[in-house]
Amino acid sequence: MDAVIIYDSLTGNTLAAARTMADELFDRDIACRIIPVAGVEEAADAVAAADLVIVGTWTDGALIIGQRPGRKKRFRKLLPDLSGKRCVVYCTYAIAPGKTLDKLQAVVEGHGGQVAGGLAIRRDELDEGAREFIRRTLDAVPA
Repeated sequence: MDAVIIYDSLTGNTLAAARTMADELFDRDIACRIIPVAGVEEAADAVAAADLVIVGTWTDGALIIGQRPGRKKRFRKLLPDLSGKRCVVYCTYAIAPGKTLDKLQAVVEGHGGQVAGGLAIRRDELDEGAREFIRRTLDAVPA
């Protein structure tokens, strides 16, 4: 199995989670490439070849209301066609993720991705959350 992680990060937390996820996948003999959403066009071949697409973003919005995927319009514009791709989504957050995952899932499904689940990861629990996310993902989407 090959995987790609497409992410957007404002402060580095979402990227840090992606790196931990990639390490976890590598430890399970799954090749993984980390791609910023702004560079996904140049990595179209990697996305097309991937068996699993992981999409992650940070949580934007007020502290406890109006949360949404950070730079959601960028994802809508730049994500490639994911028709037939097994996908999972994650977000990082400080206080509360609200409906960020649901909204990110809708964006990925709008590009044809088949979303098998997701996880909101608190910024002060990045490593644990990223590892748990990969465990859950591989249970839901076996290699």
